[in-house]
Amino acid sequence: MRVWRRLQKWGGGACLALALSGCITAPPPVAMSAAPVAARADLDSGAYGLASAQASVTPVAYAREGGYRLDAGDRLRIVVFGQEGLTNSYSVDAGGAITMPLIGAVHARGLTPAELAKAVTAKLRAGYIREPYVAAEVEAYRPFFILGEVAAPGQYPYVPNMTVESAVAIAGGFSPRAQKSTVDLTRTEGSTPMRASVPLGTLLRPGDTVVVGERWF
Repeated sequence: MRVWRRLQKWGGGACLALALSGCITAPPPVAMSAAPVAARADLDSGAYGLASAQASVTPVAYAREGGYRLDAGDRLRIVVFGQEGLTNSYSVDAGGAITMPLIGAVHARGLTPAELAKAVTAKLRAGYIREPYVAAEVEAYRPFFILGEVAAPGQYPYVPNMTVESAVAIAGGFSPRAQKSTVDLTRTEGSTPMRASVPLGTLLRPGDTVVVGERWF
């Protein structure tokens, strides 16, 4: 009898352990959403302040960041060491190029300042200067645009650390009919324009277009 009770006791404990083990199951895998569409990803990150580190530096330092691409309206300081006649400030024209003595037009649109410096170096080396040393940095960014329900819509110089709210202030503030919670922001990356509805704290970039809508009540 004692042996049988021991077996019953052991068997009951084993059953309990098996029952408990059956209740403790591994958690189901977490469903991962697909990557956001490229056309919205950058604006969404800016809308929630994730791009603040990039936009909180000085113009020259910001231009040296790998992500900044030149376009029409940017003004650069190009230094060709030992060549005072070539060292100067150059603006990217409507065709997306800068024009320098000796070498003429150099394509700049879509390039980083470092890539533009390499392009200038290659042209100078092709029959003009044996070993050119070239540096390029942004002196002034291309302007931004603000349209819609503001007092003075138009084109304004871009300033680092600008937000949508500060852009509205530069344009004279909201009109009485303005939608004040969000605005439409259009940004071009490469040749692809991106558009999103963003809050007033969103950081701007050079060339952005802000459209303040009209409220309906």
